[in-house]
Amino acid sequence: MTLPSTYRRVLLQDDFDRFARLSHDDNPIHCDPDFAARSHFGATVAHGMMLYSCICKALTEQVGPGVVQLEQSLMFPAPTYVGDRIDVALRSVAEADGVIDIATEIGKAGSGGAVTVTATGRCRVVAPTAALPSVGPAAFPAEPGDAELYGLRPGMSASSTRTFGSADLDEYGDLTGDRNPIFRDDAEARMRGFKRRIVPWPLLAGMFSDLLGTRLPGRGTGWMKQLLRYPSAAHPGEALTATVTITRLRADKELVNLATRVAAADGRVVCDGEALVLVRNLEAKLAAKTEA
Repeated sequence: MTLPSTYRRVLLQDDFDRFARLSHDDNPIHCDPDFAARSHFGATVAHGMMLYSCICKALTEQVGPGVVQLEQSLMFPAPTYVGDRIDVALRSVAEADGVIDIATEIGKAGSGGAVTVTATGRCRVVAPTAALPSVGPAAFPAEPGDAELYGLRPGMSASSTRTFGSADLDEYGDLTGDRNPIFRDDAEARMRGFKRRIVPWPLLAGMFSDLLGTRLPGRGTGWMKQLLRYPSAAHPGEALTATVTITRLRADKELVNLATRVAAADGRVVCDGEALVLVRNLEAKLAAKTEA
């Protein structure tokens, strides 16, 4: 499949603040310029899921309205700051039976025409006219790690429950510009095999962003990698519970791996995967350093 040219956008602090209100993730590295200035970032940075929403907008425009995501992997090798002009590029890697593997990349323009990649990964999507296949749950083998890091231990978990309403989906569309009709119209969603309009994938993954950036590991956490899989769809009005669980600690690199999952009240999994985060800028850690 040939994909058109890139999607371009300049991100502003107001975009960061609006996404924080929408996702409930008010991690200070995104919303507090004074805190962010004391972190290794030096200034506020975009939410990872704000960048992901830009990928979703590009998918809607370049693959077509009604495109459905099955999986997305993301890495964030460099931060995106206020005022950065980002370009979202999609490249088709393989296609079979209406399922398309796509390389996704976000780059920002620098001085002298240089481009810095701020988000990279791959996704699997279903073309707008193809039937929806089944998606199995994610599984990750246990790996050895450390027993403790800044008070964090393997097995620690945090959960939150949220019900997305129509207003949340409308705000998502207005903020991101993603006009995929399956997020906006019940009839269009039913034509794609869903019961009614569905919750956008960046909002589901944003439930992890909320937990990771405010509770576990905590405020100041930086997102490095995320794998997302969507075994089933979530709908507005449903109570959804997100859970993150620490699976591995690497004290020498200040890294934490967590299993991530969002489940509906009836028990079906609507999003799962694995996160890798950096805890160098934890609010409590920086506060203790300042007091010392």
